[in-house]
Order: sequence, then C-alpha cells, then structure tokens
Amino acid sequence: MTTVHTSSIQSLPLLARGKVRDNYAVGEDRILMVASDRLSAFDVIMGEPIPGKGEILTKMALWWFDRLGQLCPNHLTGDAPESVVTAAEVPQVTGRSMLVKRLKPIPVEAVVRGYLAGSGWKEYQESRSVCGVPLPEGLTNASKLPRPIFTPAAKAAAGEHDENISYERVVEIVGPKLAQQIRETSIAIYETAAQIALAKGMIIADTKFEFGLDENGTLVLMDEVLTPDSSRYWPVEGYQAALASGANPPSYDKQFVRDWLEATKINGKPWDKTPPAPRLPAEVIEKTAAKYREALERLTG
Repeated sequence: MTTVHTSSIQSLPLLARGKVRDNYAVGEDRILMVASDRLSAFDVIMGEPIPGKGEILTKMALWWFDRLGQLCPNHLTGDAPESVVTAAEVPQVTGRSMLVKRLKPIPVEAVVRGYLAGSGWKEYQESRSVCGVPLPEGLTNASKLPRPIFTPAAKAAAGEHDENISYERVVEIVGPKLAQQIRETSIAIYETAAQIALAKGMIIADTKFEFGLDENGTLVLMDEVLTPDSSRYWPVEGYQAALASGANPPSYDKQFVRDWLEATKINGKPWDKTPPAPRLPAEVIEKTAAKYREALERLTG
C-alpha cells in the first residue's frame, strides 16, 4: 500500500488541495479527487500521514454512494481514475480516488444532527437551540434528538473554521426552493444511513454533506459521504454508559488525535492549535489508523 501525504500528479492541472483531498482537472467537465492520508485536527493539517486513511475514506464513501442513489444523484462518473493519469502516477491514485463530474458547488455545508454532541451540545447549553433550531429542555451530552435537525454551516476558506449559520441564511445564499430541497434531502439521507449503520452496531451522531448543481440545475451529492472525517460515528456498546455519565461516547473519528493534542505540551505550554502541529508519535498514528480500519470493517463486513 502506497502512503500518500501529498499527491503529485504532473499530467493534470491541480485545482485545489483541501485538508484531505487533492483535486485535479480532467478536461472541462471532470475532476480527479485523490484522498490523501493527511489528517487535520482543529483545522490544522498534521505533518504525519495516517497509513491507509485515504483508501479507507474512499472505500466507505463509495459503499455509501452505492446505497443512497435512490435519494439523490451523486457525482460519480463510473470512469476509472487510473484511466486519466500516466502509468507512473497510477500507484498514487489506485484505491484512493474518484473520477467525478465537475459541478457548481453550493457554498453551504449541509450538517444533520441526530444526537447532541460537540459544538451542538455547547450551543444547546447556552440557548436550548442549535443553529436557531429550538430543542426541548432536559437534554444531556450525547442525547438522541426527538428528530434529526438540519444545522448548516458556511464553508470557510482554507485554515478558517466553518461557521454555523441559520436556515434563513441558507435561504439568502441559495434561495428558498433550493434551501428546502437541501434540507429535506440531507435529513432523508441521514435517516436512511443512520438505520443502515445501526444495524451494523454503529450510531451516526451527526454528519455533513456537500452538494453541487449540474448543468441542468439538478442537486447532486458530491465530495465524500458518511466517512469518519465527515461524520461522528459511535459504537453502540459504550453509548448508554457514556450517556448516563455525561461523557463523550467512544468514537471512530479523529477524537483520539484531538485528545492527544489537547493533552500535549510544547515547551511546557498547551499547543495553541496553530501550525505547525506537534509531531504525532507512532503509537497515536497506529491507533488512529486502527480506528479508521475498524469503522470500515464494521460497516462493510
């Protein structure tokens, strides 16, 4: 398995490097998305790759795209990523790439929460609501919500934090008809996926979707979908105990790295969450890689 921190495809023009994905233009109408093994935490990219991560994210996303097609079209072209690079570049793309339609991206992160966690729990404690959605009294950390809620965020520039916004703001950005379609589609996908995952012993606490419009103005699901990078996955075992004690349930995402970073001291002081990130020790890299592998195996096994 080739480990790729930063891909280098010389035969295609580079469009953008995200936190994890490197996107290359293939003609005018397609994009080669390469999922690297980079890891970002607190919006800072770590210097060390997590071996296998890009392949796991790609496998999971493709597995989900396969099961959600009836709810919303997606950006896959069905063409092999290997077909658009040189023979020497094939090892960089095999197993970790998608050849997708070039869409007009919608500048809204479509976040759906089925449980109260992370920034949602913080906000609830202050206002009994999340992103302007009122919630009942008496919920605790990791509580299941009465029904899933749509809590969008505005996409930030690289290195900035995405910012939670109200539904009204989404209407201002994309118009009422599209805003409603994004909200309804996002909740429908989440509900379907949450049921599938639960049957495999996994809770999807929250997730974020990205959408684009094709040349006919059709809403298309794009980027990655329901990976541990874009979703909070909890194993069902351990959930009830965490809920009862008010703790965060154990999770299949980057929480392990976040916890280590929060506890790390640099020159006797906590890390200030700006680049450069502290060097990740081998044990943290291996445990994180194992978490990603376990999430994939549980879901698809």
